[in-house]
Amino acid sequence: MQEAETAAKPDITLTLRTLGWLVFWDVNRTLGGIASMELLRRSLGARGWMTDAGHALFVAISRLTPGTNILAYCVALGWQLAQWRGALVALAAASIPASLFIALLSASLTRIDQLPVVRAIIAIALIVATVLVFATAWNLLRPYIKGGHAIRTGIIAAIVIVLALLNVTPVRILLVAAAFGVVLTPPAAVAEVDS
Repeated sequence: MQEAETAAKPDITLTLRTLGWLVFWDVNRTLGGIASMELLRRSLGARGWMTDAGHALFVAISRLTPGTNILAYCVALGWQLAQWRGALVALAAASIPASLFIALLSASLTRIDQLPVVRAIIAIALIVATVLVFATAWNLLRPYIKGGHAIRTGIIAAIVIVLALLNVTPVRILLVAAAFGVVLTPPAAVAEVDS
């Protein structure tokens, strides 16, 4: 354990400014998550400030904590390198720029949302997304509509529609549909799957 700690000690003096800049740069030029963690591993590892074992530990810790994994990773990283000051600097560098960007984007979208052109674009995007979802659903459903599967598929579809109209949650609808699929599956089809 002592070897890992001495290997993580940097040869170059670590400043909070440098730590903040590296976290700011690596976290905010990706979409977060594993990609940001990998960039931080490379940047800090090249300077001798992080080992692969330390990176693995920070990833494991960040996966166990609730909330955004990259923020937990940055806090652990900052703490390892400069205790509470490092944790605060790393957390601020990882979260404040993205928060400001989202606030500005939200403010902009609320203003331009009232424009007729933007409303038309949003309506078209919703129509396209809906058509894509239905096309995908049709491609997945089509093999089960032919032959003996048509009746079973129709029954399950009717049950799903009724449950959706009764405001049953999607997870419960999927569970009920799966249960009916198992119950309505003929024994010959189960035997084919087992062999």
